Amino acid sequence: MEFVDWDYAAKLTALNAVALAGMAGAPAPPQNVSVSGAVRPSTTLAWDRPDLAENPHHAGVRVWWRLTTSPQWERSVFVPDNGEARQRYTLENVVIDNYFFGVSAVAADGSESPVVFPGPAGAFE
Repeated sequence: MEFVDWDYAAKLTALNAVALAGMAGAPAPPQNVSVSGAVRPSTTLAWDRPDLAENPHHAGVRVWWRLTTSPQWERSVFVPDNGEARQRYTLENVVIDNYFFGVSAVAADGSESPVVFPGPAGAFE
């Protein structure tokens, strides 16, 4: 205990509390995310619309993509909710082989869920 930096530990604890509070207030992540686009010049992502009774402030999703060599998300586009049970969005001129893809839910207040990658190998369309 004599070597613990208590000021640093207090700041780290506060940062963790703020991060957890943000995650707790974020919408539920998208479900059943899938990707398709093999042998095509464009990539389509699809996901199931959340239950609006459980997510009343759902505004849409953000589709993310990054080069396979990039350590962080480079590009994104907001896709408003269209009212359909299964929703999809096509990224024109984005080749599936060159990127990683993900989808996060966005609430009306701008808060976002963690990014969800497309499901297991059987979930690709």
